[in-house]
Amino acid sequence: MANKVVLTAALTGAVTPKEIAPYIPITPAEIAEDAYKCWKAGASVVHLHMRDDEGLGTMDKYKFKETIDRIRDKCDVVINVTTAGDHRATDDQRMEHLAFVQPEIASFDAGSFNWMPGGVFVNSPQFLSKLGSTMLELGIKPEIEIFDSGMIHACKYYLEKGHLAAPMHFQLVLGVLGGAMATVEDLVYLKSLLPKDSTWSAFGIGRAHLPILMSTLAMGGNIRVGLEDNVYYKKGVHATNVSLVERAIRIINEADKAVATPDEARELLGLKKR
Repeated sequence: MANKVVLTAALTGAVTPKEIAPYIPITPAEIAEDAYKCWKAGASVVHLHMRDDEGLGTMDKYKFKETIDRIRDKCDVVINVTTAGDHRATDDQRMEHLAFVQPEIASFDAGSFNWMPGGVFVNSPQFLSKLGSTMLELGIKPEIEIFDSGMIHACKYYLEKGHLAAPMHFQLVLGVLGGAMATVEDLVYLKSLLPKDSTWSAFGIGRAHLPILMSTLAMGGNIRVGLEDNVYYKKGVHATNVSLVERAIRIINEADKAVATPDEARELLGLKKR
């Protein structure tokens, strides 16, 4: 499966409103329907955030369950959930949905930093130690979100302490103001720091979406698309999750690669079979 690419669709995020992205899914029914459409188009994985009744990010475990039940009723796409969907949530609230919905993958944001200009994105060592251990106990694969190089070194500490397990899976996040820039140079540098037995993926925020996607493919990585990261298909044209997935698949095919099916993605990422 050397030419297989795991394609993740990040459907919603925590903050982008419909006023900015008219096609962004907000309710459990909308999110589940987009997940099904992205799977039908060819996506391997869907990454899920939830929104409350005001449209803001929430860690409400019942909304996660309703959405995931709807998805699992219709398709076998790999389920990946956030643990950072609401800056108002306590550490325990950021984790309590994991045992409740049993996703296959969950995000592990590997450090704190100033997410400009909004505030501090807090992920304390105490929280991350507990989060990693909880995922290990539940058989959930951490998707280690890397916003800057120091976070990769920190993960080696969590690995040594038994809060993470090898091989690790990394998601390189480029273009967040306060973290690594969305340049090929930063992508190459971050990739060079990853443990050799790791799997990895990358994406660029906003206008950096396509350059980072193409560079990641050229470097042998997996890719992520979706309205969480980029709301325009091209200048002046609003994207849908499906349109971003379909374009990514065309690019993957043109690169003489193929998108992994959900079961192939499970094998490539070493996921616990459900």
